[in-house]
Amino acid sequence: YPTWKRTLTRRAREAQMKRFCKAQAIQRRLEEIEVTFQELEQQGIKLEKLLRDEDRTLADQKTQWMNQLLYLVQKKNGLMSEESDLMIQVQELKLEEQQWQLDQKLRCYMNREESLKTPEDCVAEQEILGQLLDVVNKRNVLIHLQEEKRLSEL
Repeated sequence: YPTWKRTLTRRAREAQMKRFCKAQAIQRRLEEIEVTFQELEQQGIKLEKLLRDEDRTLADQKTQWMNQLLYLVQKKNGLMSEESDLMIQVQELKLEEQQWQLDQKLRCYMNREESLKTPEDCVAEQEILGQLLDVVNKRNVLIHLQEEKRLSEL
């Protein structure tokens, strides 16, 4: 087994492990965001009840509750934006993994000698190449989406 093949295999495993760890971190963060959403929802419900039920409350107290409610809404919007970013990252990781798998299949076909390839092999190679281009285009769309989102937030 030549050294360059071992090196490629090792790098592929490292990249796959890196994607796996990143996916786990994203999943944990999404779960944390879900818990925070629920907590913010409960706090918002309490504040809304206080604002509606207390007719005799001082205006200063109502203003303070209203400011707390607005703060909760801002925090929730920030979490929703972060969740959206994470979902885009998940899609990107899936496409990255898919691209890697297609790349491996394509390498198998391309490493064969042309004289040994059957017509079916040539068709399969072209199909894989088309799928690979499709995945690259999808990743490109995600990158543009992230860039537009980043620019709109500025």
